Amino acid sequence: MGGNYCGYAADITCSFPANGKFTEDQKLIYNAVLKARDEVIKAAKPGVSWPDMHLLANRVMLTALKEGGLLVGDVEDMIKEGLNEIFQPHGLGHLLGLDVHDVGGYLGYPSGRFLTPERPTAPGVRKLRTARKLEAGMILTVEPGCYFIDTLLDQALANPEQSKFLVKDQLQRFRGFGGVRIEDDVLITETGVENLTDVPRTVEEIESFMQSGSVEIIAQKSEDSKDKEVTG
Repeated sequence: MGGNYCGYAADITCSFPANGKFTEDQKLIYNAVLKARDEVIKAAKPGVSWPDMHLLANRVMLTALKEGGLLVGDVEDMIKEGLNEIFQPHGLGHLLGLDVHDVGGYLGYPSGRFLTPERPTAPGVRKLRTARKLEAGMILTVEPGCYFIDTLLDQALANPEQSKFLVKDQLQRFRGFGGVRIEDDVLITETGVENLTDVPRTVEEIESFMQSGSVEIIAQKSEDSKDKEVTG
């Protein structure tokens, strides 16, 4: 969701329980994605590689799935075998500007010479819309997600190098779960990140908002976030 302002786009994603109350499984996945978003926002600053931010988000989510009993083994080994792409089959985010998916991610000449880093080929990061290092003034989306897609889970279960990490009986209850995505719009500053998105994000904020239907929560969040900037 989001609107245009003076021709510039916004791109925000919210995930919430339809009945207004998170189940324990929903909390597990939602908080994994929220923590991934938080860690990226803490770490992002000028000079940082966007692929590194993608892998950071993947590590956080895979660690949470492991702690929740859905995975076993070493998280770095999971990433090496491409398990991160099973649960997040898209990139961390994209440049945002006059277009929602703005230009500038991969720039080059017809001759094939690139002005920016070329698209990575490793699982997960190969889905990124840019592999550039962050610069002050960039506006991007940060949109980690964790999904339980039957075709991808079946693919992983049939692959011995990936299936060894999966706790099949625990994953079974997530068949039909769908997934969670959290997408914020952020400005890269000279020292870190300013989050431009102002919506209920924690489990408690979302449940409170859905139960009351009150805009006071958003108003309070807006007041709390004035002049606030996350620095790295």
